[in-house]
Amino acid sequence: MIIAVVRENFPGEKRVALIPASLGPLRKLDAQILVETGAGVAAGFPDADYEAAGAQIVASRADAFTQADIVCQVRSLGSNPEEGRVDLELVKSGQIVIGGCDPLGNPAAIQEMASKGAIQFALELIPRITRAQSMDILSSQATIAGYRAVLIAATELHKIFPLLMTAAGTLSPAKVFVIGAGVAGLQAIATAKRLGAVVLGYDVRKEAQEQVESLGAKAVDFELESSGAQDKGGYAKDLGEEFYTKQRQFMADTVKECDVIITTAAIPGKKSPLLVTAEAVAGMRPGSVLIDLAAERGGNIEPSEADVRVEKDGILILGPTNLAAEVPQHASQMFSGNVTKFLLNLVKKGEKELTIDPEDEIVAETLVARDGEVVHNRIREMLGMPPIVPPEPNEKIPLEDDEPAPPAEGNAS
Repeated sequence: MIIAVVRENFPGEKRVALIPASLGPLRKLDAQILVETGAGVAAGFPDADYEAAGAQIVASRADAFTQADIVCQVRSLGSNPEEGRVDLELVKSGQIVIGGCDPLGNPAAIQEMASKGAIQFALELIPRITRAQSMDILSSQATIAGYRAVLIAATELHKIFPLLMTAAGTLSPAKVFVIGAGVAGLQAIATAKRLGAVVLGYDVRKEAQEQVESLGAKAVDFELESSGAQDKGGYAKDLGEEFYTKQRQFMADTVKECDVIITTAAIPGKKSPLLVTAEAVAGMRPGSVLIDLAAERGGNIEPSEADVRVEKDGILILGPTNLAAEVPQHASQMFSGNVTKFLLNLVKKGEKELTIDPEDEIVAETLVARDGEVVHNRIREMLGMPPIVPPEPNEKIPLEDDEPAPPAEGNAS
């Protein structure tokens, strides 16, 4: 099989889907790796490193798409709605596209890819199960985002984070409040603690309090009923406006006592819940910094705007939407590990072909387009389509130099 890695063309995107160190396990499967020239340069991986790892450098994106059975991307069309449209002209029927594609935020793009005959896997939909942890791009990239958010806050804040006792006097530590104790939030808490701040953490999930405290932070509890805060896949659920109204009332008192607020609460496929009102922000001290990691979906902080620097009465509000790309080498290393493990999961031991097995929970949850159709029922519902029956198990997709697989018995789709 031939696997291609293309250069990301989303504005400001510096990550790459596969790094040279990940090619070894794939080449053991007799896979040929094509890399578009310059694909890894922005992340610190020159073409020479890929060639040393056994990859072939190709001159253009078109060359990569033309030759490949599988194309790996950080951002395919759904999460790259403008520059990514070039891929619609390049993708071939039956070609497998693996990576991020924002399926719940841009389901129409999935439909467009399906219309071209692409087989698309959306890694944002990796289920939250133990076996799939190594493939979870949302968690790996959120780790980087949480870390980076704290460093930005520390740079922008008009005071230092740690307690200092000096001959010139004592400097009190900064007080940081992290709202949302998922992967990004926990990494933000850990990083802020390492920098010496006094850290508070809050999450609607009661079990998250122990995780907050295990990192040395104080868990804030507003004593609100929040059972059912997660769906069966482990992702956050919308708790309703009545809950969020009460939450905002309690939140304001804590917010005004802090120097830094970092919010991370996002709900897949829905608008981010409003947690910090403009009134609460106005009650903070001048020089305070707020970073809204959910700004791309409307934001947790009322005055925040996606990728816009907002300053009001000496208070800074930032809404960065792609912090992982600001740490491209390690973000790419983690993303590449996710993609590699996902690919290895598709290849059965001793075989040279991918097996698209809908009985595999990971495959069933991430396969969004196949045979000219959108095949993920949640996305079909968003598009106003009726649900479909999953494909028969163990149907195999023959790749280059393989004999065609015999037709599956029954009504395989």
